[in-house]
Amino acid sequence: MTSTRVPPHPGASSAAVSRRMSVAARRDTGCELLLRRRLHAAGMRYRVNYPVPGNRRRTIDIAFTRARVAVFVDGCFWHGCPEHGTQPRANAAWWSQKLAANQARDADTTALLEAVGWSVVRVWEHDDPAEAARLVIDAVRARRPAG
Repeated sequence: MTSTRVPPHPGASSAAVSRRMSVAARRDTGCELLLRRRLHAAGMRYRVNYPVPGNRRRTIDIAFTRARVAVFVDGCFWHGCPEHGTQPRANAAWWSQKLAANQARDADTTALLEAVGWSVVRVWEHDDPAEAARLVIDAVRARRPAG
């Protein structure tokens, strides 16, 4: 497994890049909000940024605690989308390590949750919100007792 440790950042390649990265949303992104609105409209109730059992430094984007379903809305750049992910040219070696570590952390988080009985749903930021909501709703309903 790839390590989730990354060496210290070498510094931004420009002031503009530094500004852009410093204001990038870490939570409550547009795609997360769209998905949450659809889930709420469908009558689903959930927790936001819920600590991962067994590793409280990590959080679940959308958690259905009773059904034990964890939903992650992964950004194409940060999580290495095979369709839209890009590799920066500036500080390329560092970014390659960073993005690989993010993917290793994602896999570790999924394995950790599954080991304690959670079901994990991962969607990409570019996925259709209606389709993503349907996947989540189906996963939650499949884990709820009948009746």
